[in-house]
Amino acid sequence: MVLKGVSFADANASFDDARFVILGIPFDRTASYRTGARFAPNAIREASYNFETFLFEHGVDLLSIPFHDMGNLEEQGSVDAMVENAQMVIGEAVNAGKFPLVMGGEHSVTIPAVRTFGDIGVITIDAHLDFRQEYLGERNSHACVTKRIAEHVGLDRVAVLGVRSMSLDEWEDDKPLYYDVFTIRRRGVKECLDEAVRALGAEKIYLSLDIDAIDPSFAPGTGTPEPFGMDPIDVKAIISGLGDRLIGFDVVEVCPPCDQGSTAALAARLMREVIAVVHKNQK
Repeated sequence: MVLKGVSFADANASFDDARFVILGIPFDRTASYRTGARFAPNAIREASYNFETFLFEHGVDLLSIPFHDMGNLEEQGSVDAMVENAQMVIGEAVNAGKFPLVMGGEHSVTIPAVRTFGDIGVITIDAHLDFRQEYLGERNSHACVTKRIAEHVGLDRVAVLGVRSMSLDEWEDDKPLYYDVFTIRRRGVKECLDEAVRALGAEKIYLSLDIDAIDPSFAPGTGTPEPFGMDPIDVKAIISGLGDRLIGFDVVEVCPPCDQGSTAALAARLMREVIAVVHKNQK
């Protein structure tokens, strides 16, 4: 069941007429440090009204793009129930030919989103590798999302950018391709992204942004902040670099109780960036 409320700014199209559809998943039951990501979808929606409809660097006015806000998935009692229900709702949108933009919630919401697609590559932007087999008894924990994604699309079809934290078990495991933030700083985000895209060898790519990939000085409102993070302009460059390949996007781990609005605003602006970039590149 999807619940309606305040819509994302400028999401004026009906579902049938929309090219892009937005879905909020207010879920954070596996949060391992600071809770509150369940409030993010509505906080991001509220922040979306801060911006002009015209993105001058792309020459795109969002008012000319048909997109629709489906509302929020009804809150679920367990992570497994969330995955099952979210996969059904997102799958209906994907089967209808829509481009899904999902607002978490915690990072586990990426699991059902990716499972709605078949032969794709997945790039996550994340401070954490999230490659645990299970965490605190949950296989679908937000700390296991990369592992679950790799099981669906294949280990060689996953890349993680912005990493600066992993457990010893993850370090010793057969890991996916990843670029830590220190390598990205040294080599440049474009070179690392281009190399990752070549390695994945996928024509279609799903992009997941864990907001904690961005330095806490820019995005303090997140559940598990890690110092030495990425610059938002690098994330913007990644979106632009993938524009002709993107088939879905999510932004997760915004935690409004730990925020004064800047993190939600950044998430909303990057959502709008994805819509503009994909529209421009995939007309």
